[in-house]
Amino acid sequence: MRYIALLRGINVAGQKKIPMAELRELLTKSGFKNVQTYIQSGNVIFESNEENTQQLEGEIHNSIKAHFGFEVPVLVKTPTQLQQIFKDCPFPETKKQNSYFSLLYTVPNQELVDEVSKISYENEEIVITKNCIYFYSATGYGRTKYNNNFFERKLKVTATARNYKTMLKLLSLSQ
Repeated sequence: MRYIALLRGINVAGQKKIPMAELRELLTKSGFKNVQTYIQSGNVIFESNEENTQQLEGEIHNSIKAHFGFEVPVLVKTPTQLQQIFKDCPFPETKKQNSYFSLLYTVPNQELVDEVSKISYENEEIVITKNCIYFYSATGYGRTKYNNNFFERKLKVTATARNYKTMLKLLSLSQ
């Protein structure tokens, strides 16, 4: 089966540096097949006979920790799951193309979702589901009040954000 692994917080501002060629080699040695990476932000497409995504997340996490010496949260999705998250984006196509997808590692507590949903910033929109926060900012991600750390703090979950173009490319590469 094909999978997409999303690594959180690597190669950002010199933190948790993981060269993609080294990551591909590590995961191949760990038993994964046809390992590909896309850009430096921790996107991996691979094949495995294992069907349990939590097991795959643990294997990748442990391999990275043993080899590189630091913790990296890993989220594994099937192409079908990622396609559904992409398709479920509630924004019209013009906004969707400038949206961010914060993929959630666990389902957030509904009371926390309700609290965060009450927060509103001008020119910004969010929709929180059980597995993704869809986020649009008319002024761009660099100037937003919302960001991945904001959502993680407020919802008490781990999340990793990808933009529209990255989501499209991951879906394309995983087909």
